Amino acid sequence: MIRTDKVKLTIIKAEAYRQKLTSGDVGIVITRHDTKQPGLAAISKTSGKAIPSANTSLKLFPQEAFDEAVVLTARMPFQKARQAPARAKQVTEEPAADPKLEETAGSEAYLKIVTKYTDKSGKLSYDLLNKDFIKFAHSSSKVREMIAGGTSAAAIRKYITGVKFRDIADNHDLSDAEIQRIVTLLDEASPKNVFRELNDMLRKQLSAQKKK
Repeated sequence: MIRTDKVKLTIIKAEAYRQKLTSGDVGIVITRHDTKQPGLAAISKTSGKAIPSANTSLKLFPQEAFDEAVVLTARMPFQKARQAPARAKQVTEEPAADPKLEETAGSEAYLKIVTKYTDKSGKLSYDLLNKDFIKFAHSSSKVREMIAGGTSAAAIRKYITGVKFRDIADNHDLSDAEIQRIVTLLDEASPKNVFRELNDMLRKQLSAQKKK
């Protein structure tokens, strides 16, 4: 993914840039300094309008902000801005709290994972995620071997997360560090632990194994 320069928005205190996914689609990413979770939107190929992702908070990232971002980045290619509108030349000089987290948030892998576990109301569902991960854990012979061998819950969870996220993203080259950054971003979306139910299940399984 090739990044554009960021542009400052006037609707909200935030910056925006365009991104291009490997699918060929174009999107808008808006970042605020008071939250690590970005606002994400796809740009409609027919209307040119920004369509916020289901998991994007419209309170933090209103439609008007996306509309402004579309205009300000209209002439900005994915490498270097050319003849951009005057306001679009205002590139932020304040570094992001964690550039790697920001880059991960705009990645196709992260978008696919968020979409996979977004419920019918348009919210990221930890319940859906945990049910899917627990189902995989019960069906995996590798997980059963790890439990029987007394492997730690953290190590088992890391294995499950790696397999599931790489499969959902259809990218088996995702590194452990990239997967951990995705977990960090998912945790940012809700105050509760993203793997609470999965962790409880693994602890019970390991405890039962020790009693045998």
